[in-house]
Amino acid sequence: MEIDLTPRLPGKVYGGDGGSYSAWSPSELPMLREGNIGAGKLTLEKNGFALPRYSDSSKVAYVLQGSGVAGVVLPEKEEKVLPIKKGDAIAIPFGVVTWWFNKEDTELVVLFLGETAKAHKSGEFTDFFLTGSNGIFTGFSTEFVGRAWDLDEATVKTLVGKQSAKGIVKLSDSFKMPEPKKEDREGFALNCEEAPLDVDIKNGGRVVVLNTKNLPLVAEGGFGADLVKLDGGAMCSPGFSCDSALQVTYIVRGSGRVQVVGVDGKRVLETTVEAGNLFIVPRFFVVSKISNPEGMEWFSIVTTPDPIFTHLAGRTSVWKALSPEVLEASFNVAPDIEKKFRSMRTSDAIFFPPPN
Repeated sequence: MEIDLTPRLPGKVYGGDGGSYSAWSPSELPMLREGNIGAGKLTLEKNGFALPRYSDSSKVAYVLQGSGVAGVVLPEKEEKVLPIKKGDAIAIPFGVVTWWFNKEDTELVVLFLGETAKAHKSGEFTDFFLTGSNGIFTGFSTEFVGRAWDLDEATVKTLVGKQSAKGIVKLSDSFKMPEPKKEDREGFALNCEEAPLDVDIKNGGRVVVLNTKNLPLVAEGGFGADLVKLDGGAMCSPGFSCDSALQVTYIVRGSGRVQVVGVDGKRVLETTVEAGNLFIVPRFFVVSKISNPEGMEWFSIVTTPDPIFTHLAGRTSVWKALSPEVLEASFNVAPDIEKKFRSMRTSDAIFFPPPN
């Protein structure tokens, strides 16, 4: 059965004056369900407050725009209040309580990518809210709430009755939220735009890899991530994940062309992607990208905490490791053609600058 790999934009799920939450639907992007992947995006206006919730899925949150505050509560631990800004990646294991707040004029936009193997619905995140019109307080009877929290009936009715908003509220300018602490970021967040580069190729591109070494908490989610910046006109070498991982890619900025080749050498995707698009590369399929003149930036998760990629072009290409005789026989070409093929791209690795 053929699966549609066409890049998609998210659809709005809920929202109001304080902001909105959007998600990618597995009915429009079937690889989400096929790969047990979820994807969503939170946008908070000034004084927007995303109410405390926990999820049935492990995620990585990536701050696409703005700055703000994130609250994180691990089971039986104290609340961590993190200052967050553009470029931050935050690991969120499933069942962890989080909240989000934006006190700035600029919108705070946070991308969520994660796995849904243990989720209620394959390919979708399900959040369980502690408060709000769809929070747990509204589900229990006043008797149960009163008994559980040792409250009188009038107080219970006030607590439940005040919760009229769903998911996101807008706070007044005078309301004071907890002040973030820089030390609370330790072990929870890594800024991908400030972290040491794992790959840096002049006029080609740059990569920061998120794994168990620089953010150990991703191990609990079972996936790694990376931020890639491809310079204008540059190419990302054709390659595949050799440890059976899926690649889930969100285009952060710019645009470019993408080709994906699958079983039997069939090109299964050839399209132009732009900021806001999400697409998924199936296991072992080969993908390559060429950026448009303005360049292209993307954030990806890979469904293994320490991914390993095999590249098919460049200095580290698998072709370079194969013997000349094997290449001659495989391509059915004369030695001079094999030698020319092998002699090219001897210094470039992963990214190729635009041709002169």
